[in-house]
Amino acid sequence: MSAPTPVEARGHQATTLSGRNVLSGVLLGLGIAAFVDEVVFHQILHWHHFYDKGTPAAGLISDGLFHAFSWFATIAALFLFADLRRRGSFHRSLWWGGLLLGTGGFQLYDGTLQHKAMRLHQIRYDVDLTPYDWTWNITAVLLIVAGTILLLRARRRPA
Repeated sequence: MSAPTPVEARGHQATTLSGRNVLSGVLLGLGIAAFVDEVVFHQILHWHHFYDKGTPAAGLISDGLFHAFSWFATIAALFLFADLRRRGSFHRSLWWGGLLLGTGGFQLYDGTLQHKAMRLHQIRYDVDLTPYDWTWNITAVLLIVAGTILLLRARRRPA
């Protein structure tokens, strides 16, 4: 296999940096969505824990692990972001598209798989869940669509 030409090497580097912009945004979107979910629904409103099938202590432990995940995702995103800025390779549209995809993806995963398929927890208990489920999942889909549109537009524009 021959060594890549300088043009091929630059193309690969640009693709890698584009992917890092998206990954940084996705990780921050996941971190933000998880953080807001944890603080608002778990801590302030006390609507549920990450895992509601066990004891209250198990629920608190699951919340702590979930909160740690959100911070690890956020910190990883910020390290990637700082590296992109340092290299002069930050691409605003790719990054925001990734952020919206990460936020919406987390919310859709939470609303469909965790709430419905795995039944780890519900948004609330002892109420009609229909308006909560529709609001949660429609918002997620809108975030994913907006992120996808930003990514498609960014990739059509020359760097």
